[in-house]
Amino acid sequence: MTDQSADAETAAQRGSPAEVFAVFLKLGLTSFGGPIAHLGYFRDELVTRRRWLGDAAYADLVALCQFLPGPASSQVGFALGLMRAGWLGALAAFTAFTLPSALILLVFATTATAIAGPIGTGALNGLKIVAVAIVAQAVWGMAKALCPDRQRATIALAAVALLAFLPGAYGMVGAILIGGLAGLVLGGSTDKPVGGHVAMPVSRAMALVSVTLFFGLLAILPLVAGQSQALAVIDSFYRAGALVFGGGHVVLPLLQAEVVQPGWVTPDAFLAGYGAAQAVPGPLFTFAAYLGAALGPEPNGVAGALIALLSVFLPGFLLLVGVLPFWDRFRAMAGARSLMRGANAAVVGILGAALYSPVFTGAVTDMKSFTLTLGCFVLLLAWKAPPWVVVGVAVLGGAGLALIA
Repeated sequence: MTDQSADAETAAQRGSPAEVFAVFLKLGLTSFGGPIAHLGYFRDELVTRRRWLGDAAYADLVALCQFLPGPASSQVGFALGLMRAGWLGALAAFTAFTLPSALILLVFATTATAIAGPIGTGALNGLKIVAVAIVAQAVWGMAKALCPDRQRATIALAAVALLAFLPGAYGMVGAILIGGLAGLVLGGSTDKPVGGHVAMPVSRAMALVSVTLFFGLLAILPLVAGQSQALAVIDSFYRAGALVFGGGHVVLPLLQAEVVQPGWVTPDAFLAGYGAAQAVPGPLFTFAAYLGAALGPEPNGVAGALIALLSVFLPGFLLLVGVLPFWDRFRAMAGARSLMRGANAAVVGILGAALYSPVFTGAVTDMKSFTLTLGCFVLLLAWKAPPWVVVGVAVLGGAGLALIA
């Protein structure tokens, strides 16, 4: 059977929302390793084992979600649920894949403040230290993939320079816009779009409504954010989710600008939560649940976690639905691919700037903590240790350093 005929056969099959929920709950409990690893788990479970769709269609769907801003693995999961069981299937896929890690991080947020004593404090410092190693690994990998030539390396450097003089959300947005324009001017996109097609129950009218909502909320929320703290939280997390290009780790500097700079979350709590997020399965965007629960002003706790979580995921899903009916035509445009190459190079610079501040400056305070950081980085890069193992090493190392001190 050819891949195209497999796509046609699986597209004709439909499942139930309950089936989708069960499959994605399993994935949400076992998918460690970040978005690239998640896509591998999805392929093994849904393409190879269950044959929900063929390889070409899956590759096309992955290409679309990596092209768009937002959490790529969660967008792929949402689209697969939509394809398999309609809109209830999409909701089931999102809920099941997100719930396990969100609940774990919610519990951590509500108990972290009770951790006291040198061992507990040292363990929390270990979580901040492992964040340095994780982000450094992400910068290294993304730089090799997204900045392989001198033009894009220069775009990344320019993004770092811009953030040195204009830190915060406006600097990041400016860096992405300038990077995209630079990529468009430089051109050079010779890659061909991936073949394959996925049939989705999304009409053009529904897509246009979705795109209108995406941009409308992005424009309106800042205007009404001053009316209540809840609206301010929705605005901050929605904006962060709307601007994430290049992978889940990029949400770190965006969320840092939205919740640490206004004083809603302390820098230490932010980095500890980010380190903890590396040890749980599922999407890295569930870090938002931790932040929502840990917010200083209300809403916080369970309500804050739910608001933050839905707000950070919503823009990526709206944009995905808005693009699905037009993807075949859009991906054939060389100019669009050149623009995204430049934007992705700028994203590498944004994450590189975040590696220095707040990640490195907030965690590495002396030669001992630097040694532990370097050890975690070597475990990740040279020994290929799973992130959750490195988190455990960092927590034990942080506690040990506290005892020695």
